[in-house]
Formats: sequence, C-alpha cells, structure tokens
Amino acid sequence: MSLAAPTVWRDVFRRVEHADTDAAGVVHFARYASLLETAVLENLEHVDAGIRRLERDGLDLAVVEARMRYSAAARFYEELRIRVRLDRLAGASCQFAGEICRTAPGPETVLATGALTLCAVNRADGAPTALPRWLRDNLRTCGNGDGNG
Repeated sequence: MSLAAPTVWRDVFRRVEHADTDAAGVVHFARYASLLETAVLENLEHVDAGIRRLERDGLDLAVVEARMRYSAAARFYEELRIRVRLDRLAGASCQFAGEICRTAPGPETVLATGALTLCAVNRADGAPTALPRWLRDNLRTCGNGDGNG
C-alpha cells in the first residue's frame, strides 16, 4: 500500500541515526511513531499551522492515539522517506495516516504504516478544545483528495 502524495504535503527524508537504533543497529519500534509525528509537524509548519502559530493562539496539539503496523526493519544509516496525509478532520481532532519507507540502499521498501490522532488542547489547562477555523481551513487545503480532508 503506497500513499499518494497530496499536492501541498511534503515527503520528509531522514537518515537513521545511531540514537534511533538498538545495539544490533536496528531501529527501535517506538521511533517509527516519532518519525510520523515529525513529518506531521514539518508539514503543519509548511501550511502555516505549526507549533509557534498554535502557541500564539494558546493551543497545543496532543497525540491521543498512535497506531503502527510494522513490515520490515530499518537499520543504522539507511535513508528513509516519511509520507503523511490528512485522513480525518473532526471538531477537536485530526487524524493523519502515514508510511515510512527505506529509500536506500536498495529498492524503496515500505517498513511501517500507521496513524496519529491529534487533539487540540488549551495550553493553560490542557483541556480539549475545538480546532480553530484557520487550522481547519489550512488542513483542508491539504486534504487527501477523496473529500475527507
């Protein structure tokens, strides 16, 4: 399963670092969700919906659910491509689907797929709050093309 790249969302590329791996040089399973989150945050920044903009409005985005499905391991110093897309937009939350692929060495290989659900929260007290209109509008511009974004 390969996700199509939306017109505005950008693929994020990373090389596996020593800190990502265990003693055998294999990427620890917990790092894959972190890589998806990094790709989401970089793309939010790209559409003027990044952390600093949220802070100005007294908001944060908290991860409320993370799911991953692993199909192959990444190893030290391999090159990875992380692709995310908006899957669902609701009143106070948004869900992003993503895939992490090895791009080198060898042919591109899907290593893991997953989803992150983020919820808007008030920075002052951590209470859930509605996604502001500007954020919803910015996210809609990057929809996945099937009417759900």
